Amino acid sequence: MKLKRGDRVVVIAGKDKGSKGKILVCDRKNNKVIVEGINKVTKHQKPGRGTQGGIIEKEAPISASNVMYLADGKPSRIGYKVETVVEGGKKKTVKTRIAKTTGEAID
Repeated sequence: MKLKRGDRVVVIAGKDKGSKGKILVCDRKNNKVIVEGINKVTKHQKPGRGTQGGIIEKEAPISASNVMYLADGKPSRIGYKVETVVEGGKKKTVKTRIAKTTGEAID
């Protein structure tokens, strides 16, 4: 998965298609992401020690294949740029994420 927590994404498939938000959690094992304000579900929560019961709304996981990274407000694929850097006489490879539409480094 090329997405990370904090990335701005747009939903490209499903009931929330076209919605934009920020990634809160990345589950790499199951290839799912939780996006802020997207895929809201209602949950009946039982009162417990220190928590109040009732019906709460929370974000549910969505498949990572249904979201796309936003670069300058446009959906973009993510690629990698691998460079070899020489530091103190030693070669070191540096891998950076880039947006394919703009070609700019993401982080």
